[in-house]
Amino acid sequence: MKRGEIKKRPMADTVLASLEADAKEYRELDGDGLYLRVKPDGSKSWQLRYKKPGGQWSWLGLGSYGKGEHQLTGEQARKKVRELRDATAKDGSLLATKQAKKTAEAEAANNTFEHLAREWYGTKRKTWSDGTAVRTIGALEKHVFPVLGKRPYTSITPMEWMQFLRDMEQTGIVEQTSRVRGMCREIYDLARVTGRATHNPLEGLHKFLLTKPVENFAHVSLDEFPALLRAIQAYPHAPDVRIGLRLLSMLACRPSELREASWKEFDLDTCQWLIPAERMKRRREHLVPLPTQAVALLRELHNLTGSYPLLFPGRGNTTKARSNTVFLMALRRLGYEGRQTGHGFRHLASTILNENGFDSQHVEAQLSHVKEGVRGVYDKSTYLEQRKVMMQWYADYLDKLAAGNVVELKRA
Repeated sequence: MKRGEIKKRPMADTVLASLEADAKEYRELDGDGLYLRVKPDGSKSWQLRYKKPGGQWSWLGLGSYGKGEHQLTGEQARKKVRELRDATAKDGSLLATKQAKKTAEAEAANNTFEHLAREWYGTKRKTWSDGTAVRTIGALEKHVFPVLGKRPYTSITPMEWMQFLRDMEQTGIVEQTSRVRGMCREIYDLARVTGRATHNPLEGLHKFLLTKPVENFAHVSLDEFPALLRAIQAYPHAPDVRIGLRLLSMLACRPSELREASWKEFDLDTCQWLIPAERMKRRREHLVPLPTQAVALLRELHNLTGSYPLLFPGRGNTTKARSNTVFLMALRRLGYEGRQTGHGFRHLASTILNENGFDSQHVEAQLSHVKEGVRGVYDKSTYLEQRKVMMQWYADYLDKLAAGNVVELKRA
């Protein structure tokens, strides 16, 4: 249809669709300042003629004409114009409306849960080890942001958080659910103390969720421990992993502390291992006395990996430590899946040492479990001499357990 044949406005969609292009671009009035622009190539789009605050006339593009996605039919374009007219500034300018819309959109983006969570992460990141930082942001990006990240955080109700966390539980990751709940609760605390929220919707939800399982800290009974020690000594696969498991059982350190350790942290001549603050859970140096058995194992390991900076360099990239599941998978190969984890050795050490009369404060210092406050003022050498004696006794005790000739005798 030629533009001169139009008889009625607003134009029907049959007219809009059939309008032919001219050699030059033209605009055809539909009504109320709305125009259909037709280009020589036949493409069509909607434009609104409006007056700026200073009184000058200008054009505002509304979108292309059509019935597809991201296109506007005649009725849709007219509805959009009505919405713009209803929201105009007092002086009738649409430019003010556009600016207000951009401002509102920017404010909405800053009020999303993801934006708040990343702000919280930025404030906490400097106090965490690299591993903790990666695990934290990874959990948020994997579980929370895809579901609730784009929502304004003040609009998410306690019931919605409850349903979200229960859905996570249903996948079997109960411990991860507990960690995510703790993170999100802290994130809302940030909004609350900075005056951007009046309450925390995750407050009290833990009472109605599954409790954190002990599976990640699973450990064998004391009766089963000797057989486990013998199985580790006979581990038939990677020799560095065998040594790592023996060191874990002997030193009562966290698996990540050993797995990510570098050779520069060790002084084998003085039988000491100084773990730097950035790799410790509580972000403070920790000095570990090494029994003679541990020193011998470390010298054996040095023959295998001493040419690299790390004790347990990765297979593909030797500048990074081996996988965080390396010790857990080795225990599974030995038949201890669900019965023993790397972290579980710490519980066994604590139980045996306490039951054999060692001072609980010395045990707690060895495990780097230090109370906060004045009594918890920490020095890396706290009870070092006592711990040297204690850990040498423990290494000797494990040797006797593995050999099957332990005599039950409680220390005074």
